[in-house]
Amino acid sequence: MAQLIWTKPALHDLNEIAEYISLQNYDAARKLVNSVFAAVEVLEEFPCSGRYSPELNGIQYREIVCNPCRIFYKLANNQIFILYVMRAERKLRRYLLEERKRKANHQVR
Repeated sequence: MAQLIWTKPALHDLNEIAEYISLQNYDAARKLVNSVFAAVEVLEEFPCSGRYSPELNGIQYREIVCNPCRIFYKLANNQIFILYVMRAERKLRRYLLEERKRKANHQVR
């Protein structure tokens, strides 16, 4: 059984999505968070069940979809690192560039 490790950025991503949804529907936000955690827990038994992202050609990140979210992870040894959670309708490359820029601005302060 693989060890599941949530990174701080992934938890932050999920929290931001849930907070946005909860402004309109708290129960929907709670259900989404529970669904994402349940989907990710399956990876402990089936770590290779996610697909390689077509937008990240050559990068060894896998993804699972838990609508409306895409969850990106990386396998290393017997560990699964949950790296990003994003809304499925967002453009992945733009999202990663925005995230990188946001982190750089945060470190400068």
